[in-house]
Amino acid sequence: MKVPPTEIRHQYREQLADLERQALGALDIVVEQLDRAMEALEQRDVELATFVIADDDRIDGRYLEVHQGILSLLARQAPVAGDLRLVAALLHVIKHAERMGDQCVNVAKLIPLVGSEPPVVPELLEKVLRMGTAARAEVVEARLAFRERNVGLAADLSRQDSGVNRLNKEVFRLAVSVGDDADRREWAMVMTMVARALERIGDNAVGVGEQVIFVETGLFRELPIEDLGGDRAEPAG
Repeated sequence: MKVPPTEIRHQYREQLADLERQALGALDIVVEQLDRAMEALEQRDVELATFVIADDDRIDGRYLEVHQGILSLLARQAPVAGDLRLVAALLHVIKHAERMGDQCVNVAKLIPLVGSEPPVVPELLEKVLRMGTAARAEVVEARLAFRERNVGLAADLSRQDSGVNRLNKEVFRLAVSVGDDADRREWAMVMTMVARALERIGDNAVGVGEQVIFVETGLFRELPIEDLGGDRAEPAG
């Protein structure tokens, strides 16, 4: 029995909406992973860090599901105009989510290196934890901006990311001035690597925001970031 065109169109819309839900759900997983990674860092909980590493398979699996779903949709349908932009944007969103998950894993892998009783420099640790909180806020805002197609909210991510980049610079400045004690220097250098991973999470959240603007306007542009603490995430358009 031939399926009516209206029913085919309805199925297509449902499939596209489901792919978007899956992609945005990957950002929810990133938030969970980041929360666990920062708790493990603060509490020096190696077991929790191990869980973060193992749980990265969820994000990787979600990436494959969305990627394959989009390829399947393209093979069976011919999206045009706004739908085509959305399909292209979802490929980038899920890739940004996968990269953010990898950075959470990088943080988790660094935790065992400092031991259970590292020579913590409170001011330095406090700035790293603030970075984690700020990066988390960026991911949450990027997800909301994409779900609501809110260009203003997406553009605001550049302001937020400037704060993360400034903290990254402050972490590095403190790390190079911790003194001559070898153990303290080693701990401080690990914290700079944690900060770098958090900065990359922020960059990828901005990348999601750029996709919001692309979906809504049809134009891709990099959001301006002041006080860059490192390279931007790879362009996503």
